[in-house]
Amino acid sequence: MIFMGNDWASDHHDVCVMDEHGTILATRRLPETAAGVTTMHELIARYAQDPTEVAVGIETDHGMWVTALVGAGYLVFAINPLSVSRYRDRHHVGGTKSDKADAKTLADLVRTDRHNHRLVAADTVAAEAITVMARTHQNLVWARSAQQNVLRSQLGAYYPAAVDAFGGDLAHTDCLSVLRRAPTPRQGAALTVAAIRSALKKGGRQRNTDQRA
Repeated sequence: MIFMGNDWASDHHDVCVMDEHGTILATRRLPETAAGVTTMHELIARYAQDPTEVAVGIETDHGMWVTALVGAGYLVFAINPLSVSRYRDRHHVGGTKSDKADAKTLADLVRTDRHNHRLVAADTVAAEAITVMARTHQNLVWARSAQQNVLRSQLGAYYPAAVDAFGGDLAHTDCLSVLRRAPTPRQGAALTVAAIRSALKKGGRQRNTDQRA
C-alpha cells in the first residue's frame, strides 16, 4: 500500500505520497485541472501497481478532483478538517499549519487511522459515467508511464544520447519525432541542426524550434 495526503485549495492541490513505514516518497503541488490529475496519476504510477493499493486522504467528498480519484479506483477517505487539526496537534510539535504539512498529515492519517474515517463512493449515474472516464484516463496515464520506463531502459542501453537529449519526458512529440527520423545512434550522430528542426516541425512544434533544435 501507498498513502497520499491531498490538501486542496481553490486552484491547486498539495499532495504527499508515503509508504507503509511513513517514509515520504514524493511531494508535489498540482493545478486544479485535467493536466493536474494526469500528473497525479503519473506520480502514483511510480509506486503502485494497482489502484486499490492507494489510499488517499482529502478534506472533501465532492468535486471534479475527488470524483476523478474515486473513479480511478483509489481508496479515497473524506477526512473532517477538525480531525486533521486534532491529528496535527497530536503528532506535530507546535501544530503549525501549512499546505505541505497538511498533505503529510493527511497521508499519515490514512496510513494509521483510515479505519476511523468514511470511504467515499461514487453512487450516482453521473458519477458512474465519470468513473468510466476517470478509470480510462488513469489506465492510459499508467500505461504511458510504463511504456516510457521501457523506452528509457532500452535507450539507456542502446541509445543513451537520446536519453541525455530529452531527459525525463520521452513521451513528448519532440522526442518521438526525432527518434522516428533517427532511430539508431549512428543516424542520430549524423543529424544536422536543419534536419532536427525539420523533424521537430513535422512533430508539431510551432514555437522556439531553432532553440530546441
